[in-house]
Amino acid sequence: MALSKKEMRQVAVASLIGSAIEWYDWFLYGTAAALVFNTLFFPAYDPLVGTLLAFATFGAGFLARPLGGIIFGYYGDRLGRKTTLIVCLLLMGIGTFTIGLLPSYEQIGVWAPILLVTLRVIQGIAVGGEWGGAVLLAIEHSPEDKRGFYGSWPQMGVPVGLLLSTVVFSAFTALPQDQFISWGWRIPFLLSILLIATGLFIRLKVMETPAFIQAKEAGHHAKNPLKEVLRTSKKDILIALGSRFANDASYYISNVFVLLYATKYLSLDKTLFLTGVSVGAVVEIFTIPLFGTLSDKLGRRPVFMAGSLFFILFSFPFFWLVETQNMALIWIGLVLWIAVGHGATFAPMSAFIAERFDTSTRYTGASISYQVSGILIGGPAPFLATALLTWSGHYWPIALFMMILGVISFISIYVASETYRKDLNITMRPDQSAHTPDQTLGAQTNTKTKGVSRS
Repeated sequence: MALSKKEMRQVAVASLIGSAIEWYDWFLYGTAAALVFNTLFFPAYDPLVGTLLAFATFGAGFLARPLGGIIFGYYGDRLGRKTTLIVCLLLMGIGTFTIGLLPSYEQIGVWAPILLVTLRVIQGIAVGGEWGGAVLLAIEHSPEDKRGFYGSWPQMGVPVGLLLSTVVFSAFTALPQDQFISWGWRIPFLLSILLIATGLFIRLKVMETPAFIQAKEAGHHAKNPLKEVLRTSKKDILIALGSRFANDASYYISNVFVLLYATKYLSLDKTLFLTGVSVGAVVEIFTIPLFGTLSDKLGRRPVFMAGSLFFILFSFPFFWLVETQNMALIWIGLVLWIAVGHGATFAPMSAFIAERFDTSTRYTGASISYQVSGILIGGPAPFLATALLTWSGHYWPIALFMMILGVISFISIYVASETYRKDLNITMRPDQSAHTPDQTLGAQTNTKTKGVSRS
């Protein structure tokens, strides 16, 4: 049964709030890694080496994200989307809150960075299961012609989480430096426990998705979702991976690496720079649903490719604006980079990826496609950018790096099939193997697929 508009709004809000809380916790770590973790957990090293090590621990969470996608993808495809998402939220909350309690290197020595990495891995596992479930919660409840719009709601959780983490962290950076290093940085991590409680209360009220219920009642499920999706959907996984490269790297370049570059190398005020990031996040909260709606009208591919093209054309101008050291121009660059480039690639991504998989493997397929990109590009991006800057002493290798990723993403989306009119509620007989997205799409009637382009 289709949901009423009121019920659909409740589902969308639940997916947004839960996602925002998870990403608040995730981005807190990135900001702290850029500003304080080298001092607290790697004081025995040269400041630059300490920063690289802090970014390496940041990347450790990305290594764990595909594991989270596999674990929670299995249970999400077998037991349901709702229950799995609740567990993900609890796990993230425990990891983030405990980081706020960690002793420093001076207090417990080498155990401090070991525990830091362990908790970052817990965060990675949690967020690895969160994205796929939050996206499916919205998309599998949505009307067919509004999946791009409602699928963009959990995507809005990223800028909302970034905004929350940046605003909260900025408030405590205003403390005297010794107080900030001693205890101020911990408060944003400890506050996450209140957000987690709110998120759990909201998510417990949401019902399971119709697509999963229909598949479960028909006995259509994969015994091993990972094995099944790798057998039937290799091409779609590779397409999804490549499509994410520019989008994934861009966020961590602008919000983590450029924060380091602007404050440590250009000696700009970190509070003003974080304010610029916050402005970009606020604007993106509005551009994401706009681009999601456009993907319902034009298709996922045109909107997604336009965003990738933006990164190809704007990578060097973005760094030119940062190099001016004029905060107004830097803010303009951040807003365009985050709200336009990232927004145009991130909004249609949820539907673009989810629509490529059958119900029985959709949680697993969407999760590993999204999260493996984090290992390959997202997590290493701040580390690689810092290493390139150290090697060259200049920003141009980082700008060139982003252009290359934009080209890879553009090509990946160009060769993909269009899916914005695909029926997600197809259920196969229990004795059938899960079909690939292309086979399933091909089985639709001409009225369902009329006008859908394929490259």
